[in-house]
Amino acid sequence: MPKLFDIKFPGECKTLPEGFWSAVDVWINKPHVVNKRLCGAKVSESEDVGREALLFLLDDPELTHDVLSFITSRVSPAQTHEKDNIWSSSVKTVIPKVNSYGTNLQKEVILKDFGRQLVTFLPFEEDSEGQVSLKKGNIYQLQVLHQDCDEWSLELHALASDAWFSDGVAYPKLPWMSSDLLPKLVRWATEVKSSEFKSTLSLLPVEKYSVMYQQLKEKYKAMVKIWPEVTDPEKFVYEDVAIATYLLVLWAEERAEKGLTARQSFVDLGCGNGLLVHILANEGHPGKGIDVRKRKIWDMYGPQTLLEEKAITPSESFLFPGTDWLIGNHSDELTPWIPVIAARSSYSCRYFVLPCCFFDFYAKYQRRQCKKSQYKEYIDFITEVSQVSGFNVEEDCLRIPSTKRVCLVGKSRNYQLSDEPEAERRRARYIQSHRSTSGAAVKRSGAGTDGDSCHGHKDTDGPPDGGWGAGFRPRDAVETVRNCAALPRDFVDGVVLQVANVLLGMTGGDGGPSSSDWNRGGSLSVSEVAGLLEQETLQLLKKECGGLQTLLKNNHQVFRVEGGRVYIRDWRDRKSSRADTKRKPVAPGALKTRSCWFYDHHRQRCPLQAEHCAFAHGPDELRPSTRPLKKMRNDAF
Repeated sequence: MPKLFDIKFPGECKTLPEGFWSAVDVWINKPHVVNKRLCGAKVSESEDVGREALLFLLDDPELTHDVLSFITSRVSPAQTHEKDNIWSSSVKTVIPKVNSYGTNLQKEVILKDFGRQLVTFLPFEEDSEGQVSLKKGNIYQLQVLHQDCDEWSLELHALASDAWFSDGVAYPKLPWMSSDLLPKLVRWATEVKSSEFKSTLSLLPVEKYSVMYQQLKEKYKAMVKIWPEVTDPEKFVYEDVAIATYLLVLWAEERAEKGLTARQSFVDLGCGNGLLVHILANEGHPGKGIDVRKRKIWDMYGPQTLLEEKAITPSESFLFPGTDWLIGNHSDELTPWIPVIAARSSYSCRYFVLPCCFFDFYAKYQRRQCKKSQYKEYIDFITEVSQVSGFNVEEDCLRIPSTKRVCLVGKSRNYQLSDEPEAERRRARYIQSHRSTSGAAVKRSGAGTDGDSCHGHKDTDGPPDGGWGAGFRPRDAVETVRNCAALPRDFVDGVVLQVANVLLGMTGGDGGPSSSDWNRGGSLSVSEVAGLLEQETLQLLKKECGGLQTLLKNNHQVFRVEGGRVYIRDWRDRKSSRADTKRKPVAPGALKTRSCWFYDHHRQRCPLQAEHCAFAHGPDELRPSTRPLKKMRNDAF
C-alpha cells in the first residue's frame, strides 16, 4: 500500500521510537488539542473490548481480507516469523464539541504494533441499538521508520484514500492530517516534556461535560451582549460557564455515587461579578455569593440570585454548617482559608478552589523552592493546607481560557468524625506557624473574579480580631484604580498628541494631504518616548500601574507597542491591528461612540474610509451611548 504522506524528523532524535508512542497516545486520548472541533475522547481501558469490537467488525470475510492485508502490508519476511511482536488494542469514542450525529457514536478500534512501530485506526459507528458499521474508507495507519544515517520519518497510509469520507469533525480531511496532525505528532514525539499537573478534566466523564457545556453556553451566551463591566465579556462569561459546567457535572456524579436526590447547596466566597452564582442557582442549586464589593452586573440577575456585599474574615462568624460546598474561584487572599473554613464548618462540608494570585494566610505567598514553577509550588501549598485541614485532595485541570486553570477539590476527609478534636488541634498549630512566620496581614485593594483581582495588594500590619483569623485583613471595599484610567482626559490627550507628532515627524516628506503614501511615522523605544516628556508628567505617570507604557497601550487606536518600541498604528495593516483581530466589520449605521484620532489629527486624515472605520469621522457620525443599563428578565436564563 503506497504511503499517502510522510514527514521527516528534524536532526538526531534521541526520543524515538518511544517518543512516537507518547505522541500517538496524545492523539488517542486528547484529540481536541489538535482537532479543535472535538471536546475530547473516551478510551476503553480493557483490551478485551478492543478485541471483541474488532472481531465483530470483521464479520464479513471479504472485509476481513482487505483489512488484514492492509494491516500486514508492510511486514518484512523477517517480521512474519517474529514471535515477540507485541500488540495491544483498545476502543476510542470520539466526543465532538457540537453533537451533529444524533444518537450515533463515532468510535475507533486502535491496534498498536510495537514491534513495527505501527498503529492502525479502524473507525466505525454505533447506533442506539448497538449496531455497528465499519467506515472502511477511513481506515488509516501511522508508522515511524528508522532510515539510514539516523534519520527518522513518520508516514501516513490509508486503506482507500479515494473513498475517504470527511465531515471536518470526527472525520477530518486527509490534507488536514498531513498539514496539521503529522507535524504535531513529530513535535510531540521529539519533545521531552512532562506536565507538572494532571490532564484536563481528569475527574469527570468528558462526554457529560461536553453535552452540559454546550447547553449552558447556548443558554447564557446573551450575557456577552449585555455585560456592563469593563472586563472582557467573552473571556469571563465563557470561563464562568465552563467552571459552572465542571461543578454541575461533578455534583451530579457525587449524587449518583452517594444515591442523593437533593441538589447540593453552595456558598461562593469572593464571588466577584456573581455570574457563577447566578448560573449554579439557575440550574437548581441553592446557594449564594459573598463579596466585599458589589458589581454593576449584580442588579441584572434578579432576586433569585442571592449576592451579599460583605467583607469576609476567617472567624467563627464565617462558618457555614448547613452548606454542602464552599467555592473559591480566583478568591485570592481567601484561597488558603477556604479548606480551613470548610473543615471547621462541618464534617460533611466540601470545597472547590481555583487558585490564581499567590497568598499565604496573612500575607503574600513567599517562594520556598526553586525547582518548581511558582504556580506549581503554590498549588502544592494549597494542597498541603487542605491535607492538614483534614481533606483527601484531588487535583484537576479545567478547560478555561486562562493560564491558571488547576483546581483542587476536597470531597472527603482523611480522619474519622470521632477524631475531630485532634484534627482541629492540628489545623490550629499549622495556622499559628504561618502567622508567626509572616508577621503581616494582607490589605487588598479591589478584587474578585471579574478580572480586577491581580493588582494593588499590599502587606500591612492589621489589628488582631481575637479570633483564629487574627491578623487577616480583607480587601478594601473601594477599588483603587491605577491603570491610567483615572488621569484627566486633557492630560492623556496632550501626551498622546505630543508622542504621535514626534513619531509622524520622523519620516521623510511633508506628509501633506496631497501625498500619495499615508504617513505611518517612525518608531521609538519606550525609554526614548519618556525622554520627550517633562519630569512633572513622568512623575504623575509613575503613580499609575505600568506608567507611560500603560498609557500608550490604553490608547491602542493611535499606538502599537511591540517589543518595547512604540509605533503609529496603521489600521489597514493586519499585523499592526492584530490586537483587534476579533473586531467585526463595521455594520452600516453602526453606533460610533468615539472620534477617530487620525481623522481629527493626522494631516492625511484616516487611512480608512468612514464606512470601514470603527471610529467617527466627524461629529455627524458620533453617537454617544445613552443606553441605560438593562434589567435582566427573571426568566431570561
